[in-house]
Amino acid sequence: MNQFQPPGFGKQAIATSLGSMTYYTQVAAPWLSSSSHELPRLVFLHCFGGGASAYEWSKVYPAFASEYQILAADLIGWGESAHPVREYQIADYLTTIAEFIQACHPPIKVVASSLTAALVIRLAVQRPELFQSLLLICPSGFDDFGEGVGRRLPLQLISTPLLDRLIYAIGAENEVSVRNFLQQFLFAKPERVTPEMVAAYLTSAQKPNAEYAALAFLKANLYFDLALYVPQLTVPTAILWGEQAQFTKIGLGRRLAKLNPRSIIAFEAIAHAGVLPHLETPEIAIGLLQKYL
Repeated sequence: MNQFQPPGFGKQAIATSLGSMTYYTQVAAPWLSSSSHELPRLVFLHCFGGGASAYEWSKVYPAFASEYQILAADLIGWGESAHPVREYQIADYLTTIAEFIQACHPPIKVVASSLTAALVIRLAVQRPELFQSLLLICPSGFDDFGEGVGRRLPLQLISTPLLDRLIYAIGAENEVSVRNFLQQFLFAKPERVTPEMVAAYLTSAQKPNAEYAALAFLKANLYFDLALYVPQLTVPTAILWGEQAQFTKIGLGRRLAKLNPRSIIAFEAIAHAGVLPHLETPEIAIGLLQKYL
């Protein structure tokens, strides 16, 4: 049992070509019943960034546990999932997310955030049969419309062997840095960051070989132009966006949504929230997700 997951949820795993993907689902009271496995499946996928994991959704998914079988996954290279030592590429995540969803008896509804949400759009363009609908928070390929997001560190520094590991250790493997990252970059209101959140991110960041996936993200190995894919999307999609999201600002979200009004059925701004409104203001995220589920 993961100490950071809600009561009644436990770990299970699905095998992928890059190793085992851990996910959290109903395993005990008050959720589990004889009909739990007959419920429609609802997948939650977290974003990228030092210390990321399924914990990101842990304040939200219990609200849906009576109506859905929850599968809140740790992506490969993150959380409790396998951490293969490799230079992670976009194809690694498109493949393993597809393998995970294939094992969930598609078509299914998927909730995802940030760069992962953008990858889900790409996957939905390639394989629409996997998806029933998408509910996405701040989806961005981080190079949308050919306009890359601003870097906090020069690429040359991040790409220097040994120095890249030092940067990761300083930036993601200590409590002060994790708290600062959450308060300054991910949340609109720093006071909403709790000790539990800091501990959960720190625990994930300190997993053996966790730096490989995180550095692939920092080096921009996983960036792409989402604007090239949104017009091709055919799966019904609702987008939620924190009004005070940094790096991927809400104006970007509105530009992306306008590329495909046929499939993007809703665009909702969430006031007083950053890029993780589902962790910062979960009660608002729950209400909006319920509206579109």
